[in-house]
Amino acid sequence: MVSVGDVAPNFTLMANDRNMVTLSDSIGNKVVLAFYPAAFTGVCTTEMCTFTDSMSKFDGMEVEVFGISVDSIFSNNEFANNNSIGFPLLSDVNREATNSYGVGISFVMPGYVASQRSVFIIDEDGRIGYAWVAENPGIEPNYQEIIDYCKK
Repeated sequence: MVSVGDVAPNFTLMANDRNMVTLSDSIGNKVVLAFYPAAFTGVCTTEMCTFTDSMSKFDGMEVEVFGISVDSIFSNNEFANNNSIGFPLLSDVNREATNSYGVGISFVMPGYVASQRSVFIIDEDGRIGYAWVAENPGIEPNYQEIIDYCKK
């Protein structure tokens, strides 16, 4: 798993709106990567909606937020539309980002690997400045701690 101080692994993933997102294109801003196990599950819905509700707290800051799951773009798009998610949800079906950040977990079905609920904040220099990984998928991140870190 990556740690604070590491160079953030780059990736290119398709967002729910079918645009391609490359992490390195956002370097120069703070970037919040919120990995979540599965669209339409209770805690994931709460987490993504809480991040959406918190977006106004990022006003005036150069911060980009991306949700990342192994769900398809179609599932992520429906999830975003049903819940008015205010930032791109990236589809990591090949587990590129999940594996490079070291957050893959066995989830629900034998042999199925999802993204463990985790949050990484990439600083303007492309290094990981903040890392949090849930002990289990039912735990939500400390949203205020994330907002406070982004204000630095």
